[in-house]
Amino acid sequence: MSFVLVTIVAFAVAISVLVAVHEFGHFWVARRLGFQVLRFSIGFGKPLLRHVGRDGVEYVLSAIPLGGYVKLADEREAPVAPENVLRAFNRRPVWQRILVLVAGAGANFLFAVVAFWVLFMAGVPGLKPVVREVHAGSIAARAGLRSGDEIVAVGGAPVATTEAARIAILSQLVDGGPVSFGVRRAGSPATVLLDIPAENRRALTVPEAWPDNAGFVFLGPHLPAVIGTLVPGGAAAAAGLRLGDRILAIDGAPVDDFIDFRNRISALPGASVVLGVRRGTADVRVPLVVRGEREPPEAGGRLVGRVGIGPGGEPTYPPGLRVMERHGPIGAVGPAIRKTWEATAITLKFLRRMLTGDVSLKNVNGPISIANYAGIFALEGVTAFLTFLAGVSISLGVMNLLPIPLLDGGQVVYQLAEGLRGRPLSPRVQSVGQQVGIAVLILLMSLAIYNDIAAHFG
Repeated sequence: MSFVLVTIVAFAVAISVLVAVHEFGHFWVARRLGFQVLRFSIGFGKPLLRHVGRDGVEYVLSAIPLGGYVKLADEREAPVAPENVLRAFNRRPVWQRILVLVAGAGANFLFAVVAFWVLFMAGVPGLKPVVREVHAGSIAARAGLRSGDEIVAVGGAPVATTEAARIAILSQLVDGGPVSFGVRRAGSPATVLLDIPAENRRALTVPEAWPDNAGFVFLGPHLPAVIGTLVPGGAAAAAGLRLGDRILAIDGAPVDDFIDFRNRISALPGASVVLGVRRGTADVRVPLVVRGEREPPEAGGRLVGRVGIGPGGEPTYPPGLRVMERHGPIGAVGPAIRKTWEATAITLKFLRRMLTGDVSLKNVNGPISIANYAGIFALEGVTAFLTFLAGVSISLGVMNLLPIPLLDGGQVVYQLAEGLRGRPLSPRVQSVGQQVGIAVLILLMSLAIYNDIAAHFG
């Protein structure tokens, strides 16, 4: 199955599952509190399947799986039968309406907790946060970080994996002030303090910029310099390199692995080099011109070398680098809740800092990026795809609670205002709020689509 087809299927499955979870939250709480539910729809547009249950609810599956809704009886929208008037949304107590509105996001957070609970019972693999190399003259080098250091704490909080370390570092970064590491160096504890200039902080929040742009990279699996993918029209394809070729040397200097090759090529934009390549059982020399590509301004704006290949060999791991976190059914509950809380907190922190300009707007992903990630994680297996679903579910929950009219959070604000005033907001105020909400959502979608286009087609 091609990557494009996998991406389409994985994206459709991810969106359908998470929308169904979100809408079921609204539906379940509304039914339990006695609201009259008219329709439960997954998707928009032309209905593909329709069924009216014994409960009188119309269940619909529509053609465009990019959302959904639960329609409740409401006298402000359509007449309600006399026997159901007291079950209409506008007649229910304000606190009940708010519970129904927040239940969708609550279901998304609960889904994430359950997903992480399953993952922790199955075992979550990770890599110890060991520093592979520190770039000379970088922020990390000036702070005294060394190759071989194992980061065991960030900001005083223990970390056990590179993923946990990256999240903790980003959280410290957007808080302002120095980023402190507790490291294990040759068996002894040490402390490293990264004093990051204010003008560099925003650049470091660009996706994929940290920790490389701070001047260090984590130790990862050994990837042989075998060509697994070729970008059509790229420098490698133009030079005649083939899938399966193993790169042995650049201008006679041996290549250790794929990461070593990538780093050295990155420093040679526009250069003409000769690659030593093993093709089958023969060794050949392949002249190649490295193409220069400009990084985005927020990532430094440097001219870097690119040849258009991806790794294809089987990774091997240094002894002791891999770790596995696994718990029993009871023991997995705490870590699952904690991981959901941490992901929610950093999402909120990033959103707040984006509004103040302290975090790059490139962190706003659109449908193309989400679909691409869905395809990548689907190919990596069930565990990776479930982790992806949990992360997107948290983002969906947070987004829906933002105080923007048209979203659940905006409707909660309306209900709170009604509770305080003792009467609903005027139709004019609600209409203006809706228009503002539409404008904000259009701006957000435009930004997300722009980021998608810049990332994938720029």
